[in-house]
Amino acid sequence: MKPRGTVPQGMWCRRPGGPLPPSGRHHVLFSALLFCGVLLGEASAQEPKLSAAEQAALDSNPALKEKYLHLARAQQMLLAESSKAKWDERPEVQAAIARARDKAISESWLESVATPPLDYPSEAELKTAWEERRASFATPRQHRLAQIYIACPKSADKATVAKAGAKLADVKKRLASADEDFATVARTASEDKASSPAGGEIGWLSDAQIQPELRAPVVRLLKHEISTPLRLNDGWHILKCLDRRDAHAPTLEECRAALTQQLRAEKTRSNSEAYVAKLLRGGPDSPGETAQTQGNSPPSN
Repeated sequence: MKPRGTVPQGMWCRRPGGPLPPSGRHHVLFSALLFCGVLLGEASAQEPKLSAAEQAALDSNPALKEKYLHLARAQQMLLAESSKAKWDERPEVQAAIARARDKAISESWLESVATPPLDYPSEAELKTAWEERRASFATPRQHRLAQIYIACPKSADKATVAKAGAKLADVKKRLASADEDFATVARTASEDKASSPAGGEIGWLSDAQIQPELRAPVVRLLKHEISTPLRLNDGWHILKCLDRRDAHAPTLEECRAALTQQLRAEKTRSNSEAYVAKLLRGGPDSPGETAQTQGNSPPSN
């Protein structure tokens, strides 16, 4: 079951955006390595220097760390080979290095003058933002679902309908038997290529993320209950409710860290935009002037 809107065969609902491969912070790590480069030292496995946040991200994901170090080793070898050819002396490479240096310096400086003071947001600002945004932190009721899908478009010819009907009858018989569980049947019989390898499991979905025709049957299912076959335009769907979470309205304390991070990111972005706009208008006389007005001390030279 993949996102609605781009509905492949057998898919009828979507997750809240689906998994991001890789996550944002992990993508930043790979990008930093690819575009900023690793200082060329020995062509052996030498872990590049990372910020504390980047290191923590890697340490929390051994598989990602392995890929990162593999990429680092590969880049060190590439740098060694390019150095032998004096590739870094080519005019276009020199120009690219200069652009990357200028970009790194300007972005680092902008971050230093745009980052809000450590005491931002204040308790009052946090509470005001919470009252405005608390609804966005609420979690709706969610269902953890699995499905068995048998393709049979309503426009199908008689032979296709008969074949799908025979397969559906076999699936129902297998599910009624004590010899096989739902996941086993889904792996071998479901025609949804995305979920069948995982025993038909789709994941967690809110009411709003379930196709309207299937919402009521899903809501009626008890935990571990299997639905009767449900006919949609694309074919037959048999659903199982693996688990359910009730709607939850968190407190400010539960969301304090996330809301603080959100407000600081927004403040940094607005400070950045204001600073650049002021520069383009011909001021301030020095970047430190803006940094001081925002409660930061300009970086020392």
